[in-house]
Amino acid sequence: MESSGIVISVIFLSQTAVGILGNSFLLYHYLMLYLEGCKLKFTDWILQHLIVANFLTLLSKGVPHTVSAFGLKDFLNDIGCKLIFYLHRIGRGVSISSTCFLSVFQAITISPKASRWAQLKIKSPRYISSCVYMSWVLSFIVNIAFPMYMTARPNNRNITRLRVYELCYTVHYDETSDLLNAIFLPVPDAWLILLMLWSSGYMVCILYRHKQRMKHIHRSNFSFRSSPEFRATKTILLLVSTYVFIYTISCVLQVIMAQMYNPTSLSVYISLIADTCFPTVTPFLVIRC
Repeated sequence: MESSGIVISVIFLSQTAVGILGNSFLLYHYLMLYLEGCKLKFTDWILQHLIVANFLTLLSKGVPHTVSAFGLKDFLNDIGCKLIFYLHRIGRGVSISSTCFLSVFQAITISPKASRWAQLKIKSPRYISSCVYMSWVLSFIVNIAFPMYMTARPNNRNITRLRVYELCYTVHYDETSDLLNAIFLPVPDAWLILLMLWSSGYMVCILYRHKQRMKHIHRSNFSFRSSPEFRATKTILLLVSTYVFIYTISCVLQVIMAQMYNPTSLSVYISLIADTCFPTVTPFLVIRC
């Protein structure tokens, strides 16, 4: 194995192992709280769905490509290729929607009583929970067509009509369909990211106004950097900036990959690392918060 292959193998193995361990720790934490009879917050319930989505992404992308990076090729059949691609799409869709719903629910929760969102505070858990379940259903339905174009081997097809993605192949039809996929595929993700940015920005504004109102009661030597308002604002900015940064890179890479007939191994590996980066980082951001 070449030195570059060894580096890629170590990166995949480290990223997958760390991500699985981090999400397993959070899953164990919530399981223990459940067994102890603790009443979990609604945000914890959304985070549990996010953990399941992270596991789907890591197991469907991280594990197979880690095995492939270490030199074991062609170990997947057609069903395996279709399954890992389908599970990855489902996990990715639920991950971004769960994070968006978490941000929106937090924005509604901390909104002032006099705001237009105050009346939604009581009803928001019911609405958000319905949206989370609906995101699972929509992910199963919307992505069901994608595995149809996946295959493990060329099967004597014209190689010019296939795109090679390291472990699997996708059937290439024409440039028009590829262009439409490249344009419309990131649209749902873009809307969810914009909604998440809006709700997070709204929370930051609320915390800033609260800080301005409460400043006069603090001691003269009080440091705002140690205040709960600043810590909450920093946490929100950290979560949103990390999420938007990683998934923006992932969406850009998806558009680029959709326009390439035969993506190079390096481009495929970079795209895979970006796809599994957020599921790896998420549990540690949650633990830190």
